[in-house]
Amino acid sequence: MKVTFISADGKARETVDAREGWTILDIAHKHDIDIEGVCGGGMACSTCHVFVAEKFLEFIPDATEEEAAILAFAPGLKPNSRLGCQIKLTPELDGIEVQLPEETESQFL
Repeated sequence: MKVTFISADGKARETVDAREGWTILDIAHKHDIDIEGVCGGGMACSTCHVFVAEKFLEFIPDATEEEAAILAFAPGLKPNSRLGCQIKLTPELDGIEVQLPEETESQFL
């Protein structure tokens, strides 16, 4: 499976290999992509905030109330904002593209 990470300015793209069941945060850390993930995927911060390419949104379950509450504190929030720790790869997400935000910060940690 493949995941493409796009820089905040949209100029750089890096496509990496991944496995089904891995999260976007896991994949980023495995491939040294610049996603912080301060809480380690415990959904206790918003530092793994990413923008999901529109064509993949229908294949990702809706954000839970808890995820939506955490995302509300993410700088630069958009309709396609999600926490990378909450997106698990499925066959439908093979080739997913996520863009990194310009800034991240945690209001919780």
